[in-house]
Amino acid sequence: MITSFYMITFLASLVLSLIYLYKWHKHYEVNITLIFTIIPIANMGYLLQSSAKDEGSYIIATKVVYLGGCFLIFFITMCVFRLCGIIVKRWVRTSLFLICLAIYGSVLTIGYNSLFYKNMFFQRNESGIVVAKTYGPMHTVFYVIIALFFLCGLGTLIYSLALQRQISKTILHLLILPEVITLIGYVGYHMFSKHIEITPLAYNLAQVVYLLIIKRMSLYNVNNTVIDSMVQTGETGFVSIDFKHRYLGSNETAKNILPELRSLRVDQYIDEYEGLTGNILHWLTHFESDNDQSKNLYVKRCPENEDNDEVFIVSISYIFVGNKKRGYQIFLNDDTKNQKYIALMDKYNDELEEEVAEKTDQILEMHNNLILSMAVVVESRDNSTGGHVKRTSDGVKILMQEIMKDNKFNLSEEFCKDIIKAAPMHDLGKIAVDDAILRKPGRFTDEEFEIMKKHAAEGARIVHEILEETDDESFKVIAENVAHYHHERIDGSGYPEGLKGDEIPLEARIMAIADVYDALVSKRVYKESMPFDKANAIIMEGMGTQFDKKLEEYYIKARPKLEEYYSSIE
Repeated sequence: MITSFYMITFLASLVLSLIYLYKWHKHYEVNITLIFTIIPIANMGYLLQSSAKDEGSYIIATKVVYLGGCFLIFFITMCVFRLCGIIVKRWVRTSLFLICLAIYGSVLTIGYNSLFYKNMFFQRNESGIVVAKTYGPMHTVFYVIIALFFLCGLGTLIYSLALQRQISKTILHLLILPEVITLIGYVGYHMFSKHIEITPLAYNLAQVVYLLIIKRMSLYNVNNTVIDSMVQTGETGFVSIDFKHRYLGSNETAKNILPELRSLRVDQYIDEYEGLTGNILHWLTHFESDNDQSKNLYVKRCPENEDNDEVFIVSISYIFVGNKKRGYQIFLNDDTKNQKYIALMDKYNDELEEEVAEKTDQILEMHNNLILSMAVVVESRDNSTGGHVKRTSDGVKILMQEIMKDNKFNLSEEFCKDIIKAAPMHDLGKIAVDDAILRKPGRFTDEEFEIMKKHAAEGARIVHEILEETDDESFKVIAENVAHYHHERIDGSGYPEGLKGDEIPLEARIMAIADVYDALVSKRVYKESMPFDKANAIIMEGMGTQFDKKLEEYYIKARPKLEEYYSSIE
């Protein structure tokens, strides 16, 4: 009868441990695994005790029984600490385990000395061997340690129930049961029965409770359930590589993204696999060299239709085993929809920028045409035969082409374009000069010339007002300078400010040559056009006095083109 009871509890413990093994997950608390490992061993000890035929067999069975007695309470208490979020320092854990180990060491002396059992009296009867025991000092220590472990575990549970908010109350309530059940099992033999140990049954009940705990614990462990869900749903690809670039494994999603992984064996060096050097090895190299901050985009091409290309964000982090870095974890997240949206927005922005640029160019063209029209209106009031505005603009352009060839003045292309665009505005100030003076066919009197000279400053004022709202600050400055200073002379005898030398802006010095040259070689109502040779002699004579000597070489180089141009428009 007694042996049958122990056989049933032993088999029950095996079945419950097999159920745990079936349900086992790598994220389960290790102490629970050790509990399910030790209980069948301890219950087997009780079965061996009940069927022992001699003293030696009984003593061996007793030592097996105490594997559970000495270590189960330790693992149960450590489990309570871990599930309640109490961090036990390593040295404390080790010390407690060594105490349990020392007690079990004393158990192993049974039959040799009186450290754990002082005396054991064996008597055989019809039901088997009956043993009377006298306990030694270490047995007392054994009970004290069990009581202390029980109090620590129970105190932790009460504390967690009262104060911890991030731990399931259901699990806390369930954790109390193994504590109480185990304690009852230890003392039950002395309190309830002198013929049969109820500890094996208590162990079975504790196993049942722990199976309920792991069922609930799997749901409450958010970190693990999230990770498992991510792996199972296949939304993220995972590839593991160690620090020596050896392949450790990947999930099915990663293999679908990178089919080369299917032909890669575990522990193979990816450096040796050509199909992965352009992606995985490239990503790891970036990660290792970019201060551990690395994200990449991987495009999986579709040969049949590029619209079906898939885009993945590649991120990398370290694999930790405990607190130690052991390798790399590569994450592949599908970002196709987002990237296509970004591409669509970029395309829209590009089209919008092109449209804005086109409209801006149209506005600028209208603006420039308006200025040119004003210049032509002003010119029509003058006593020239017309075309002075266009001819001087073309003359400036020819001069600038020669100046930019060696570019000793370090001028920008923007400057070159701006001075050509500003040339038509140089005489806008004449709009403020009276027609009687402006259209006079002969020479001006001194008084008339003084009035005429005012057109330079007036022109700068008009240009400033016209361009005041423009964002092109460089063009505004050049246009004002051309209108204001194109009658200044290098020797300081010009007007309106009497500037000399480099005080005169370069754009005005260039404009002066083109303006005077046109005046010389063009026909006016009061004079015929001057021959090119004579006009050239006047220009060359003015170099260093009226015109900038530094521009002489460019005028000389431009002269053939100037004469060709003016010959073509006669």
